[in-house]
Formats: sequence, C-alpha cells, structure tokens
Amino acid sequence: MVRTRAGATGGSTVKGARRPELRLPPLRPYDGGGLEPDGDYDGLEFGRADLAGQDGGGARFLDCALTGCALDGTRLRHARLLDSVLTAPRGVGTDLAEATLRDVELIDARLGGTQLHGAVLERVVVRGGKIDYLNLRGAKLKDVVFEGCVLVEPDLHGARLERVEFVDCVLKEADLTAAVLKDVDLRAAAAVGIARGVDRLAGAVISPAQLLDLAPVLAAQLGIRVEA
Repeated sequence: MVRTRAGATGGSTVKGARRPELRLPPLRPYDGGGLEPDGDYDGLEFGRADLAGQDGGGARFLDCALTGCALDGTRLRHARLLDSVLTAPRGVGTDLAEATLRDVELIDARLGGTQLHGAVLERVVVRGGKIDYLNLRGAKLKDVVFEGCVLVEPDLHGARLERVEFVDCVLKEADLTAAVLKDVDLRAAAAVGIARGVDRLAGAVISPAQLLDLAPVLAAQLGIRVEA
C-alpha cells in the first residue's frame, strides 16, 4: 500500500515510498569458495567475506545476508540482489552497473565510487553510513528511502526517481542533470545540496527552509542577479 503525505502547501499530497518487508529464512554460511559469474546464491550468510576483486557478474543473490564484507573492486554488473540485507559493506569501486536491487536493505555502508549506472532499485532502504561519488546515471529508483546516511556528490544524471524519500539524510553536491523526479520527498532531509540540475526538482517536494537554502542556486540557474 502506498502512503500519501500532505505537500508543502497542505493541499496536495506526495506518495510515500513502499519499504521492503524482509523476513530472511535460516541461512547457511557461505563456503568462501569465491564468486562466480552468473552464480546462484540462495539463503546464504556472507559473514565478513573478502569479496574484493572477485567477479560475480550476472549472479543472483536471493534471501542472503552480507555482513561486513569487503567489496573493493568487486564486479557485480548485471547482478540481481533480491530480498537481501547488506550490513556494513565497505569498499571502493564496487561495480553494480545495470544490476537489479529489489526488496533490499543497505545498512551502515562505507563505500566510494560505487557504480550503479543503469541499475534498477525497487523497494530499497539505504540506512546509515556514507557513500561517496555514487554513480546512479540513468538508473531507475522506485520506492527507495535514503535514511540517516550521507551521500557525497551522487551522480543522478538522467536517472528516474519515483516515490523516493530522503529522511535525516545529508545530500551533498548532487547532480540532477536531465533527471526526472516524481513524488520525491526531500522535506525530512538533514541537508540538501544541488550542484547541477536544480531545475529538475520539478516533481519533488521541499520545505520552506530548504527553498531558502537553494535560493542562490535557483537564482544562478535562472540568471537572476542578487545584489544588496
């Protein structure tokens, strides 16, 4: 069921994101044998596994828990992560380009340069942690919640966002160039910084205080000179 909340004017509503409802079954420990392209991983617990540099392109992860895993340079292009929880992953350059994340929780991540361009995220919660230079170019995000996390210079060029919420989240220098937003709720964000594409905020809801913070960027976008 999709929740609705009153918009900034009180007369309109914004549809809230649907969150994943995860109930993992009893899990078997991962044997540490290494990821394989197009592998099938079902009901496994990856506990502090070192997956750095491994190739799991096209693999499917269903009902899995990845806890404290190293993902430096891990190749997961076209992978499918379904009904799974990733807790405290860490790494630089993780490649999830054109991957599918559905009914996934990403908790306390410490990631940099993660490639999610062309990916599909549906019913995903990103809670806590910090992600630097997240590449979401051309990605499709539907029913996604960013909660209590820090996103530094996320690239959303050409992305499509529908029913996406930012709750207690710090958004720094985001690039929204050519992005399409629908029912995107930024009102509960801790901070909103838009480096490029501020004109693409049509379809988003912001608070009056955020409007004041964004006024200089909006003025620059419209070519308005502001002088005392």
